[in-house]
Amino acid sequence: MDKKQYFETVVQNQIGYEFKNSLLLRQAFVRRSYSSENGGENNEILEFIGDTVLSAAVMRYLTTKYGNDLHIQDKIPKAFRVSQEPEEFHCEKSEGELTSIKQKLVEKKTLAMRIDELGFKEFLIMGKGDIELNMAEQASVKEDLFEAILGAVALDTNYDYEIIQNVAEIMLRPDSIVDNGEEADYVRLIYEWDEAFGSIPYFRYKNEQYNINNPRIQGLIEVPPQGTYNNTNANYSCEMFIRNDLPRFKSYGLSKNEARKNACKLAYSYLQKNDLLLTIRDEIEEPSFDMAINQLEILARRGYFSLPKYEYAEFHDKDGNPIWRVECRIDKVDATFETESSSKKQAKKEVAFEMLKYVLDNYKEE
Repeated sequence: MDKKQYFETVVQNQIGYEFKNSLLLRQAFVRRSYSSENGGENNEILEFIGDTVLSAAVMRYLTTKYGNDLHIQDKIPKAFRVSQEPEEFHCEKSEGELTSIKQKLVEKKTLAMRIDELGFKEFLIMGKGDIELNMAEQASVKEDLFEAILGAVALDTNYDYEIIQNVAEIMLRPDSIVDNGEEADYVRLIYEWDEAFGSIPYFRYKNEQYNINNPRIQGLIEVPPQGTYNNTNANYSCEMFIRNDLPRFKSYGLSKNEARKNACKLAYSYLQKNDLLLTIRDEIEEPSFDMAINQLEILARRGYFSLPKYEYAEFHDKDGNPIWRVECRIDKVDATFETESSSKKQAKKEVAFEMLKYVLDNYKEE
């Protein structure tokens, strides 16, 4: 597989959409710095389009999640439908609450984080100046890329909002933010498990229903859709690959995003059952004094405990020299560490390192 094919395969499998016009897919990754040096089009207008369709997709997601379904009978098999009386739309969230949630979903930090998870920044096509400035690491550049990909999908589908919605929800993973820990985020857990091995999971989506008569495929673990009417209405499948020595996992859903969530839950259950999940010790190969602050934060971001909290106090010794006292604590961790130093930065490193060693030795799964 050549570089172009690899790029197209990875991106299209990750977002669950195959482009008819592959030039649009490439254009989504082209920065203006490159087109200024080499000619051709860049992704700026695609960003503009993507920003608009992302806003519409998030609005649809939120009003579907929190509002009454005015078309619920359309989602039920015809044999079971009844007439649905007209009704007004109502929503359990106010306009202000929806605006706040939407802002969190589409903010720069969120979109940049999703691009990192998808592994797309390595495909950016940039000019020499951008490369020298390492612009691929800038959150604003990743935000632009996220929106440009959606803009390319919108143009390629002639604004088919059903497809755009599927792609937007696959890329954004809004449930992981909106549900705020109410249920396990299996997609994130699988991404983080694969990240520890320097790779990312790969997904293949299809428009198909589960068929109990299909022959079983060796090396594939497959589960039927769950829930009322789902055998009839779960029209999407997601097949997932996470490592060569493990089986593939396949599940179904009412949307591609739901099918992926179910496949990741299936894979996580397999890893758990076969003692393949990472432990906190696997995450940090060697605790480092200089990197202790970052290593603690990494463990917190991966869900082992809450973010560490640091408290600072400045006073002076008898000669008038400043002394910093720094305390580190973590909610629900039964230990607090404190130290003093003439350097605030040094004191923070010291307490972070002590806390890091403590949690690595004493952490227990709940």
